[in-house]
Amino acid sequence: MYSTGQTYQLKPGFYDRYKKAHDELWPELAEAMQAQEVNMVIYRCGDRLFLFATAPSREHFEQSHASAKAQEWLDYMATMMITGADGRTLVEEMEMAFSFGGFKGE
Repeated sequence: MYSTGQTYQLKPGFYDRYKKAHDELWPELAEAMQAQEVNMVIYRCGDRLFLFATAPSREHFEQSHASAKAQEWLDYMATMMITGADGRTLVEEMEMAFSFGGFKGE
């Protein structure tokens, strides 16, 4: 099993818009993630977001975000996020510090 932890930051005042977008997740994205057996949860602390996801493999996870519609979603999300000079959301991959149970050995 593949797992990933990522963190990124909302622009101030954009949480409600971000939350609404995820509450109304585009069906094409939901279908792609389900087809690739991706499980995901996003937590919030102020304007900092933490994503944790699992999939059967890294390839499954990447494939779930490979469509033109997924790129459109990422572009839309970038309007609410802190971005780099290229306009893309600044995402920091997090190193696993501890694992237990089903995640042991990852």
